[in-house]
Order: sequence, then structure tokens, then C-alpha cells
Amino acid sequence: MANLTSKELTALEDQINYEQVLVKKYKAMACLCNDNKIRSDLEGIATKHQQHADKLMTFLQ
Repeated sequence: MANLTSKELTALEDQINYEQVLVKKYKAMACLCNDNKIRSDLEGIATKHQQHADKLMTFLQ
């Protein structure tokens, strides 16, 4: 793990949580959508936010 201050660690954890919330929200919106193009776009956005969360997680290793 990188040498992070407690403030940096808290900010990192907060950002990971925000990204995970966005993933859940976009996936939920995609499930409610009847238009295939919009559903696909929402799922793509969810995937991007999951990638962001995964990348941020690497800083905790």
C-alpha cells in the first residue's frame, strides 16, 4: 500500500464509495429502461464507474 495520510485514505475511501453508488444507480436505471440504446448507454456508464472504482482500489493495495 502506498504511504497515504489518514486524510488521503479517507478521501480515497469516500471516492470509491461514490463510484460504487453511481454503478448501482446506473445499473438500476438501465433495468428500468425500455429503450435498448438508452439501456446500453446506461450500462456502459455503469461499467465506466466500476472501472474507476477498481482503479481507485489499486491505491489501497
